[in-house]
Amino acid sequence: MKYCLLLIEFILFCWTDIPAQKLPSFQVHLQPSPPDYSLPEHWSALPFREDAADHLPAGETWIDDNQKSVDVFYIYPTLYMKGKTWNADIQNKKLNQRIDRFPVKYQASVFNRSARVFAPRYRQAIIQSFYDTTGNGKLALDFAYEDVKQAFKFYLNQYNQGRPIIIASHSQGTYHARRLLKDFFDIDSLKKRLVCAYTIGFQMRKNDFSVLTPCTDATQTGCYITWSTFREGYEPPVNSKLIGDVCINPLSWRIDTLPAEGRGSILLNLKKKKPFKTKAKIHKSYLWVKTSTPIIQTWNNLHLVDINLFWHDIRKNIEDRIKQWYQKHP
Repeated sequence: MKYCLLLIEFILFCWTDIPAQKLPSFQVHLQPSPPDYSLPEHWSALPFREDAADHLPAGETWIDDNQKSVDVFYIYPTLYMKGKTWNADIQNKKLNQRIDRFPVKYQASVFNRSARVFAPRYRQAIIQSFYDTTGNGKLALDFAYEDVKQAFKFYLNQYNQGRPIIIASHSQGTYHARRLLKDFFDIDSLKKRLVCAYTIGFQMRKNDFSVLTPCTDATQTGCYITWSTFREGYEPPVNSKLIGDVCINPLSWRIDTLPAEGRGSILLNLKKKKPFKTKAKIHKSYLWVKTSTPIIQTWNNLHLVDINLFWHDIRKNIEDRIKQWYQKHP
């Protein structure tokens, strides 16, 4: 019964049209109060406590965070769809519940077998920001990034203690992760501590960075991975903000156009013993997918499940890259 209700909520969320809203011109003082990252409640996920990122698939048992030698800093996607301000209030309980219930549970959890999970709450920009032509949307996105940047600085100073790092993100999270990688990792010194960046569901371009490059195989480290997902045969708009000029197939971890079959997908039931089957190949600079996953198998744009579709493959790949990182940095 609980799973059915969650499925209904997910479908309604996916199929609800969000009309453009009339918002006042962006002004910093009109936005909600900033997070205080010294407060645990201003994080959606932290190690050594029970939260949404701790969910496990069938057949696995929890590995204590003390036994994990790598951290993941995860930036969640846009769930702020309507409101009175350009940026979300991190005190909004309903929004926080939705963030925890969907992206943190089904995206951030993929890392929890191999890494300690850190997911800051941030004043994300309203979805309208990506389509705004007045300049206010850009200001809202810049404002949101400053929260992410401050959270990462706090994480580095208070939690990291020289440990290797994974950056993970989806959609708006990747918009911010792209800047975070440029500001902190596009230099040889900190790049050495980057296991990998899983920057999914938003355009990434080769010329975004001076030092960082896309990963080209399943074990390369110090690089980034990106893709956006569509049903096989569907041609998305050429100006789609989801598509850049880089795409890695998360079933083969290569940039070639050969098709590959995955270990299994999830939808909203992590405990499902037999995962759904998914095949993918790179077409142009995005993924074409065939999947047995119910409901979404007929959708053209599979953005909302960019990670769910390849969940078990990502989980295994994280382990492989961490092992390779430690071989390179004994």
